[in-house]
Amino acid sequence: MTEYENEPIPGLPGIPPAGERIVWQGSPDWRALARSAFHTRLVAGYFALLAVWALVAALAGGGIHAAGDLAGVAMTLLVGALGVGLLHLLAWASARTTIYTLTNRRIVLRLGVALPKCINLPLGLVGTVDLATNPDGTGDVPLTITGPQKLGYLALWPHARPWKVVTPQPMLRAVPDAIGVAALIARTCLAANPHGRIAIADTSPALASVFSTAAAA
Repeated sequence: MTEYENEPIPGLPGIPPAGERIVWQGSPDWRALARSAFHTRLVAGYFALLAVWALVAALAGGGIHAAGDLAGVAMTLLVGALGVGLLHLLAWASARTTIYTLTNRRIVLRLGVALPKCINLPLGLVGTVDLATNPDGTGDVPLTITGPQKLGYLALWPHARPWKVVTPQPMLRAVPDAIGVAALIARTCLAANPHGRIAIADTSPALASVFSTAAAA
């Protein structure tokens, strides 16, 4: 039995009430999550520099005359490979256990590898939809929540906007087709609260055009 086996609907803590329907569900792309949240490229680059430094030190110390002279370089590369591999494993596990759900009433973040939990965000509390895209089409969709803040940064991480520690912003991280997802969230928020307002913090023409259409509807 898995920790999510008792879910009546994957990604939701219970059966939706009458009138609530699922608009969209998705999960992070684990490779994009590894790069953006676990900084695998940065860590790999760091160990590569250490290996180069160890090689230069070996050459400066009398040259390389035997395989043992490269022990420092080999150890650095081995530790780096293990570290990057572990970060990729964590990213894969995080993506596998994460489901983002958008309904016509709320956004639900089901997350957590060791301590699974669901976070419910009513659409009426979403004040801003932001967007940061990657060249491969994946991206992050941070949400500014209005009203009293009860969300903890550490409880949300890695599904939290970086450095927003005092006022944490939940974030749909490394989602495929990020522009389409952000536009759908904005449109659904407007449909749920026709007399309210929602800001689009991103300047993407594609997202802005969808927002304008939704606002005029």
